[in-house]
Amino acid sequence: MPKTPKSSPPKTAETKANRARRRHLLALLRQAVKKEKAERAERHAGIRQAPRAGRPRTRRASRR
Repeated sequence: MPKTPKSSPPKTAETKANRARRRHLLALLRQAVKKEKAERAERHAGIRQAPRAGRPRTRRASRR
């Protein structure tokens, strides 16, 4: 016999506040991760663009 859908309980102010708080915290977390990734990418790009110390490499090292 198929199950009949059950209606959800009424939304209280408490549950709404908790959901809003959770959404806000998750948004802050996503924002922090995004910022960290951007900074990391920037740091890595800076490392790549910096010239090597010492003599310039004229020949590429062998892949083997």
